[in-house]
Amino acid sequence: MADPRSTEERIPTVVADGVHITYTVQGAGKGGKGSATAALGRLLSRTRTASPGTRTVHAVKGVSFAAYKGEAIGLIGSNGSGKSTLLKAIAGLQPTSQGRIYTHGQPSLLGVNAALMGDLTGERNVILGGLAMGMSREEIKERYDDIVDFSGINEKGDFISLPMRTYSSGMGARLRFSIAAAKSHDVLLIDEALATGDARFQRRSQERIGELRERAGTVFLVSHSNGAIRQTCDRAIWLEAGKLLMDGPSADVVDAYEAHTAKK
Repeated sequence: MADPRSTEERIPTVVADGVHITYTVQGAGKGGKGSATAALGRLLSRTRTASPGTRTVHAVKGVSFAAYKGEAIGLIGSNGSGKSTLLKAIAGLQPTSQGRIYTHGQPSLLGVNAALMGDLTGERNVILGGLAMGMSREEIKERYDDIVDFSGINEKGDFISLPMRTYSSGMGARLRFSIAAAKSHDVLLIDEALATGDARFQRRSQERIGELRERAGTVFLVSHSNGAIRQTCDRAIWLEAGKLLMDGPSADVVDAYEAHTAKK
């Protein structure tokens, strides 16, 4: 899916310039060899802090790239490679320890901007989530039926009138995506949302991402589904242990990543 826009028309929306991100993990060093903390330690570089039982994780290491209007960019890499941390930094939710991230417009991180509340009904959460995503009450009213229909959560009953805590994790993720995709975004950041739902929902989600791109938005997608990256994104960035290993056409990057993982 080559970008039909010429080089002269390309407008940058996100620029990462030598970005490093570190954060402190509490309680590190207490887990056994097979614990989640130990696994994280094997994947990421770590140095002990002065406080006992804590470690400083160097999650992103000198990453630089530029993203442009109309692009859909997949972030791939093994668990703990820094993909979700980088998305949070682009959204302004995770500070950089070195380097800078510049954005044009307001990035929206799916599932954070539309933070839904378990004790409220799905209907009420559509309203609150829409407001959090920057929609007016009138816009939410106009798009309400489309949001619910797109999510598919009412296909097996009137779940939209039930509290969100009664939803499965997949239902909640689909509703979040449906709310976020109901408006245009300068930059939309999606973390594993397309891993939920059946093939029909995934196909509709990919079509909606295409519509967002046509409206001059930029989409970042983190997914462990290489097929979703190939089908949805024209470009991919491969992170491993916090470092950018490859940036290019999604088919080429996914091929290289799959060849790498097959050797392990």
